[in-house]
Amino acid sequence: MPYIFQRHPRYVVVFAVFVICSFIYLTTPSSPNVDPSSFVGLPGDPALPSRVQHAERAYQKVVEKRQELIKKHGPTPSQVVMFPPDQNPWPAYTVWDFFPAAFNCPHELERIGSLGDGGKWTCGVSRIAEKPDCIIYSFGTDWESAWEASVLENTEHCEIWGYDHQTKSFGRQVSHASFSNKHRTHFTSHVQLGPIDKHASGDDPKLYKLDTLMNKNGHTFIDILKVDIEGYEFDTLKAIVRPYIQNGEPLPFGQLQIELHVWSKKFSDFLTWWEMLEAAGLRPVMMEPNLVYVNYNRQSGAELAEYTFLNIKGDNIFTSDAVRAYVPSEDTDEPKVQFIRHGPRE
Repeated sequence: MPYIFQRHPRYVVVFAVFVICSFIYLTTPSSPNVDPSSFVGLPGDPALPSRVQHAERAYQKVVEKRQELIKKHGPTPSQVVMFPPDQNPWPAYTVWDFFPAAFNCPHELERIGSLGDGGKWTCGVSRIAEKPDCIIYSFGTDWESAWEASVLENTEHCEIWGYDHQTKSFGRQVSHASFSNKHRTHFTSHVQLGPIDKHASGDDPKLYKLDTLMNKNGHTFIDILKVDIEGYEFDTLKAIVRPYIQNGEPLPFGQLQIELHVWSKKFSDFLTWWEMLEAAGLRPVMMEPNLVYVNYNRQSGAELAEYTFLNIKGDNIFTSDAVRAYVPSEDTDEPKVQFIRHGPRE
């Protein structure tokens, strides 16, 4: 034994610990270095769940205030007028004051597309910017596709399925020959989203339920669903949403952009419809009255409004990181796991 160990026995213990630790370090298989780029989609966002939870707590406070406002101007829903007349006592509200966009978008909230008619307030476009299986449905284009064109320009893989019962193609922003992302679009004319399937040879327009079109296209989930179907949205959304509530399942879309047309609607009916959306997990993050309609229909009220909703139930790219998946590098023999919401796919 070396002289130093005889003079200082405690060094033996230190040396032994060093030898043992070195042996463990050298013989333990090292973990592979994981390149962050091998994760498809956005980097992890550990604060996302807390932001969603905070937004939900704030939203529920607004729901309570809605009931207080109903009592003030009702006191029952059936007694609340959608748009009070211009006469004494001039109650200071419209129907939209009961349904504010009070859920805070947990990402950036951006005006996508043109200013004015055609553009849409969209929550978290960055979340789908590199998403390989990004699916978007757009119903009711009416020659205006500024939003669709901008979404395609701001994402790498999103594909848009468009439908309209009158127009034969997307608007000029997408259909123009110079538009470079046209290959990621699909359009079907003489088709309208509806509460039932009614598309026999003699039917025009042809009505399709949402799940029918999704099955036809081979889709199980839609990242953004855009709907402008001129008043038919109430029966149609009811037909879409109710089965999922009854089965306790999350809706098959992550974000809903919809124009509401409350022509001849009663407040109590609208309230029931809205509460159904809430029960399904839909939360409004943005609302914009259609002032173009107000300008050209001065005798009518502000009966049209654009809403953007997030779906907070289930896992979707806007409210959860659970959809991210590890994709091995090209030089490994491991099978790839694609970024598919409902599990791996070849």
